[in-house]
Amino acid sequence: MVLVVKQHRCTHSASCSCTKGHLSEDALFLVFRHMNWNPRLIANLSCVCKWFDEVAKQVLWKEFCHARAPKMMLDLHSDGSHIVDGNWKALGKLLIYCNGCTKGGLFGNIHVPGHFVFRTRFSRTAGKSFLPLQCRMDVLYVSDPCEHLDQGEEGDLGFFRGIFKSFATSRVKKILIEKQARFHPTEVCPYCKAKLWNMLHADMMPASASARLGAYDDSVEYFVCLNGHVIGLGTLLPLSDSEEAPEE
Repeated sequence: MVLVVKQHRCTHSASCSCTKGHLSEDALFLVFRHMNWNPRLIANLSCVCKWFDEVAKQVLWKEFCHARAPKMMLDLHSDGSHIVDGNWKALGKLLIYCNGCTKGGLFGNIHVPGHFVFRTRFSRTAGKSFLPLQCRMDVLYVSDPCEHLDQGEEGDLGFFRGIFKSFATSRVKKILIEKQARFHPTEVCPYCKAKLWNMLHADMMPASASARLGAYDDSVEYFVCLNGHVIGLGTLLPLSDSEEAPEE
C-alpha cells in the first residue's frame, strides 16, 4: 500500500551529504507518524538536503497540521478551498510559533523575541470580531493572545495570529484592493515571506477586536499577508478590567 500518493523526484545537489541514497517517502511517513509529527524533528530533517526539505514541505508539515488542528484543517479545505502546496510549512509554523516583534519592525519600537508555544487554540468565532461588518461572511481563525506581561512602558502585550479561509476570494482582500491599500514598505509575513497589508491603516479594524482580545480601545493592530496569514498585537487590559469588558 502506498502511503504517500505523490512521489517526489530526488533533487540532490552535487554537494548533498546523502547522494548514496535515502529513505522512501513511505518510510519517512511511517517514522514521523510514530513520532506524532514532531515539528522540531521535521524542521531538522528539512535542513539535511533539498529532497528532505521538499518531502517535509509537501507531506510531513501537512500531516502535522492535520494532527494538530484537525477540525480547523477540515474547514479550511471544505467547499473547494485548499492550502496551496508549499504553504504547509508556513501554516505549521503559524500553529506553533509566536513571532513577537523586532524594534523598528511592524509594531514600532516594541521588541519581544519570537518563541515556540506548546499549544494554542484557534477560534473561528473569535475571528469574526476581527472582521469589518461588511466582511463578516469571510472565515478567519484567530488564536488566543500570547501574553507578554510587564513590557515596561508598553504594559501587558497580547500577540495573536490567524489564517483566512480562501483569502484569495475573500471580501477582505477585495476591499483592500478596491481601497488601493499599500503594502508595508519593508516588512513581510514572518511565516511565508509574502507582502503585508495593515488593516488599521486601511481603516478596516473593527472596535469589536479590542473587546474580544481584552485590550484597550484603539490599541489593536494587525496585518494580513497575500496568503491570508494574520499577525497582530494589542495592549491588554488589567485582568480585573478585562473581566468586565463588554461582550459583542
